[in-house]
Amino acid sequence: MRLFWEHGFDGVSISDLTTATGVNRSSLYSTFGSKEELFFKAVDRYLAGPGGFVAAALAGPTAWDIANAMAHGAADAYTDPTNPRGCLLVQGALAAGEQAASIQADLAQRRGAGVKLLAERFAIAQHAGELPGADPLIIARWINAVCQGISVQACSGATREELHAVADQALRAWPT
Repeated sequence: MRLFWEHGFDGVSISDLTTATGVNRSSLYSTFGSKEELFFKAVDRYLAGPGGFVAAALAGPTAWDIANAMAHGAADAYTDPTNPRGCLLVQGALAAGEQAASIQADLAQRRGAGVKLLAERFAIAQHAGELPGADPLIIARWINAVCQGISVQACSGATREELHAVADQALRAWPT
């Protein structure tokens, strides 16, 4: 997971994977089938671990709490000194060339599913009286764009404190 997170799909060779896992090439293929399948497993592990702040945020009691937890969770997760900087779903796609079209498509689908899930949660909040007049899908895309921007900024060296300030600034535009 860390190799793909730090170097992207194209930046990791089978030799890198065998060295990191201690598993020989034939066992790696026997277990995972392909480098792509191993990457998908790494993404699943990332979402259940370091990227798990999103699922936790979705459990928030209000739309505002969800958005706040996502933006600030991104600032914390993407600058965690024990992990590579940024988001695997963002970095993995940026570092994938034409040969990895299936990787780009999978990550785009996963990001799209996240937007849809967030929009559904915001629609529920809207029916409860929150977000009057706002489009839940647009708000979901906006919050995701903020989090993805925080990821890119983290990879560019922005500090945790700076990214929390970015999250605060973005959330000042929250619909009332």
